[in-house]
Parts: sequence; C-alpha cells; structure tokens
Amino acid sequence: MKKAERALREKIVALCRQMNASGLNQGTSGNISARFEDKLLITPSGIPYEEMQPETIAALALEGEYGAFDGPKKPSSEWRFHLDIAKARPEVGGIVHTHSTFATVLAIARKEIPACHYMVTAFGGPDIRCAPYARFGSKELSEHAVAALDGRKGCLLANHGMIALGEDLDKAMWLAVELETLARQYYHALLIGGPVLLTEAEIAEAAEAMAGYGPAAQDAPEVSPPRPRRARRR
Repeated sequence: MKKAERALREKIVALCRQMNASGLNQGTSGNISARFEDKLLITPSGIPYEEMQPETIAALALEGEYGAFDGPKKPSSEWRFHLDIAKARPEVGGIVHTHSTFATVLAIARKEIPACHYMVTAFGGPDIRCAPYARFGSKELSEHAVAALDGRKGCLLANHGMIALGEDLDKAMWLAVELETLARQYYHALLIGGPVLLTEAEIAEAAEAMAGYGPAAQDAPEVSPPRPRRARRR
C-alpha cells in the first residue's frame, strides 16, 4: 500500500471517530469517502468506528464494474451515492454523510435551508436543497442526492440526514460542521417567527466575498456541534 494511501485511510478513521465524539454523527450511521487515484476509499458497513482500522477501509473502483471493491469488509450501505457523486463531480475529493441532529430534523420535515445566513454561499448557492425521499442504500436515493447536489457542496436527504462535499476531506468535514450549524440556526429562527432572508443582491455580494474561504488542505477541522446520541446500526 502506498504511503499516501495509508495516510488517507488513517485520516478517514480519525475523522469518523472525531465526528462521533463531537456529536456530529452517532453510532455507525454516517460514512466518509475520499478519492485516491482511480479508486474511492470508503468506510465499511456496520463496523464501530472504535474498531475500524486503515486496512478495513474498502476501496471502490471509479472505473470498470459498477460497485466493484477491494477490502476485507463490504463498503458502506451508502456506497452508491458516494460513488455516483465522485463520478459525477471530478473536483470532489472528500464526501461526508452524517445523521447530525438538526440537519436530520429539517430533513425529516423535508425543509430546505434558505438564504437565512450568508454561510449558505459556502455551499455554492442561495440555499441548501432537500433531496426527495428514497430508501437508504438505493440507486434512487443516489440519483436524488446527485441532483440535489448539482451546483452545490451540501444537501439534506429527506427523512435521513445530510451530505457535504469538499475538494478534500478537510473541506468536506468543515462543510459538514457548517451545514449542521446552519440547520441548528435555521431551526431556532423558525421557533421565534422565522428568519428574515437575505436578498439576491446580498447573497451575491456574500458569495463573492466568500470565494476561496475555508480551511487549507492541511488544516483538519475540529468538529464540535452537539452532544452525541445513540443510533441504530446498519
């Protein structure tokens, strides 16, 4: 195994443990993937993060037989949307999927996040879409996710959770934290009468100022939204 690949596998494991310790995810419900050369490294299915090792990370082929993988364990049940996003978005190097509490609350209500805060522009547009519902792990869910992410770096999945994308894992995890933060802020704004939305001009101005904003590739973000809760494994 190449040294660079080993380091990326180690980073995936570390970020999985970090996002659960912070409460950004619970149990084994979330998953992470990262592009490496001609394959997509992805967390295996149903393995507690405390037991996961770099060698247990699955490697999906980006070309050739759809769904073909190498590894001692099968890839996450959500491998389809990870693979389809990576194939559709060659600029994406890291993908983070979580069941973070407030993003999932909005997804359960099937609410998108509108232009309630300028940070929505970090995701590529004036809102964060909510993809229609489809069963977890299905090709239909993957198609919905790819469509909801068109021109965006994050989306909600109806009655499910959220996805964040980045040029690398650092930026994907940073955006996952930002998405959960926006969801929490929007949820609480709804409780006091609803947000005052930014205008198109204000969003355009913010988007211009936000260009290039975010962590450098070498700066792994500290994940720190809400407290963890237990979730059913799958």
